[in-house]
Amino acid sequence: MSDHEVSAQQPVTRREAVGRRRRRPQNRLLAFLVDVVVILLIALVVSWGVRTFLFRTFYVPSSSMVSTLEVNDRIIVNNLYPEVFGLERGDVVVFKDPGGWLSSSSFASSTGPLDALASFFGFGGQESNEYLVKRVIGLPGDHIVCCDAQGRLQINGVSIDETYLDEGVAPSLQEFDVTVPEDSLWVMGDNRAHSADSRANMDSPLGGFVPEDNVVGRAVVISYPISRWTFLDNYASVFAAVPDPSEEGSAQSGTATAASS
Repeated sequence: MSDHEVSAQQPVTRREAVGRRRRRPQNRLLAFLVDVVVILLIALVVSWGVRTFLFRTFYVPSSSMVSTLEVNDRIIVNNLYPEVFGLERGDVVVFKDPGGWLSSSSFASSTGPLDALASFFGFGGQESNEYLVKRVIGLPGDHIVCCDAQGRLQINGVSIDETYLDEGVAPSLQEFDVTVPEDSLWVMGDNRAHSADSRANMDSPLGGFVPEDNVVGRAVVISYPISRWTFLDNYASVFAAVPDPSEEGSAQSGTATAASS
C-alpha cells in the first residue's frame, strides 16, 4: 500500500470537520452574492436596451400641454416613432429643440437622487432641458389655416373640432396660413394661450416647423403620479375627415367640416 493510499484512509480529525462546516456557509454566501451581481448586471443591460431602443421617460416642466399633461407629470415615450411606425395627426410627441424654442425658464431640472436612480432604470423623468412635448397638428404637405368663420383650425380645407382642448380654449388667437414642408411637422400645445409652439417660432430659420429627425418618439403613457396614470390618445376621430394634401381642392368643394362627416 502506497503512502498516498494510507493517508487517504486516515480518519478526519475534529478540527478538520469543524473547518469544513465553517467553509460551507461561506461558500453559500459567496454563491448568493455572485448570483445577485449577475442578476443586477442583467437588469442593467436590459434596462439600457429598453431605454435606448424602445422607451424613454421624460419629466414635464411646463403648462403648455395642460390639461392633457400637467406640470411634473412623467411620461413614457415610444422610441419606435417615427423610425418604425409613422406619426399621425394628433400624436403627442417629444422632440429635440429645433433651435431657439426653449428659454432658460423652460428648462427642466433634476429632481433629486431618487428620481435620478429611477431614471437610470427607465422609470424616472430624464432632464428635459433640450426637449419639448407638443401635439402633431400637421404632417408633411398639410395646408393649415387659422381660422375658419367659427374660429376652428382648417387642415387641407377641412375644419376640425379639437375635443382634446379644454372647454373655452380657443384653437388659436394668432392667425396663420402655412404648408408643412417635406419631412417636417407643425406642432401645437393643448394649452394654446400658454404654448410657445410652431406659431411662436414662425420667424425662426425653420419657420416654426419641426424636422421629423428631431422627434424622439411618441408619448404613450403618463406613468407618474399614479393618480394620473393613463394612455395618451391621439384623438384619431378629430382628424378622420382630413384628406391627404393632394385632395385639398376636392375637400373644399364639398363638406369642409370634420364634425359634420
